[in-house]
Amino acid sequence: MRRGFLILDIETVPDPALYSPPASGPGAERPFPPPFAHRPIALGVLWLDEAFAFQRLGIIGEGKEEPEQLADFARFVGDKQPTLVTYNGRGFDLPVLGLRCLRWGVPLPFKYDDGFAHRYRQGGHIDLCDLLSDHGATRSMKLDDVAKLIGLPGKVGVDGSQVEALYNSGQLELIKNYCLSDVVQTAFLLLRFRLLQGLLALETYRTVAAALLERLLPDPRLAPLMERIDRPRLLLS
Repeated sequence: MRRGFLILDIETVPDPALYSPPASGPGAERPFPPPFAHRPIALGVLWLDEAFAFQRLGIIGEGKEEPEQLADFARFVGDKQPTLVTYNGRGFDLPVLGLRCLRWGVPLPFKYDDGFAHRYRQGGHIDLCDLLSDHGATRSMKLDDVAKLIGLPGKVGVDGSQVEALYNSGQLELIKNYCLSDVVQTAFLLLRFRLLQGLLALETYRTVAAALLERLLPDPRLAPLMERIDRPRLLLS
């Protein structure tokens, strides 16, 4: 039986040991590295219980080397057995984590369990990007855009294209806070999606979303996000 929900987002930089970007002309956009060449530098998570009550927010394996970060993540999901929640995790986060575990020889058994991996069943993994695009039937949308639809600010100050430069300049804390901001917005999107599915009544949605908002408001890592939330739109009040 699944124990709550673990909302996940990762931030990565290219792994120079495995990938060199192809040469391009002046002003050309730098190509996006293939999945195996992304090295995770932050694994942000928010853990909610079965009633969507807050349990924990943070960076898994914080301060550890990559193999230990991956092992901590694999151990937590294997032991707690939450439903994993992502935004485009099927297209990016989970393939990257799987390939990096392959790189370091870190077992990741839950990812390859039939009940977890099936694309069209919401078993062990809910990919909100996949669901909101009807599994690719319509054009997929960025988290930034869908977040704004429900009263969240989307990207605040940092976006994914800046992560490598921030990392190279030593601004890891800013990257981690950006990662947690995306995690939190994905969590609120999960609640709204449960309302859309009819799995949460409107008043229940308002109650759990307001409780999560109040729990997160004092967290200094989230201050730029929290001050830009459109509370009436988010809470449908």
